[in-house]
Amino acid sequence: MPKKRKLGRATAHRIAMLRALVTFLFENGKIETTVTRAKEVKNLAEKMITIAKTDNLNNKRIVHSFVTKKDVTKKLFTEVAPKYTDRNGGYTRITRLGPRRGDAAEMAILEII
Repeated sequence: MPKKRKLGRATAHRIAMLRALVTFLFENGKIETTVTRAKEVKNLAEKMITIAKTDNLNNKRIVHSFVTKKDVTKKLFTEVAPKYTDRNGGYTRITRLGPRRGDAAEMAILEII
């Protein structure tokens, strides 16, 4: 089992942050965050899209238990996932932006392709 990044947060805080970032990604199509956060969000977002490709009640419950907004869950099942029915992964792209001005953290844009 691969090691998960802790991102300098307690477990509950980290999970809440990642849930929020995944929700914002599906809501807006792209987010700007640090590279390490983007890599973690990418894994979770791609799992959610893969689950949403099969539209049934159990999968809706699984996705809604992770995605924090009901309308975003509906958008995922009706708009996002159907675009990728013939694709076996690689639904997102990370584009590096360079260091952040304040603390020189490496920044990136995570977007749905």
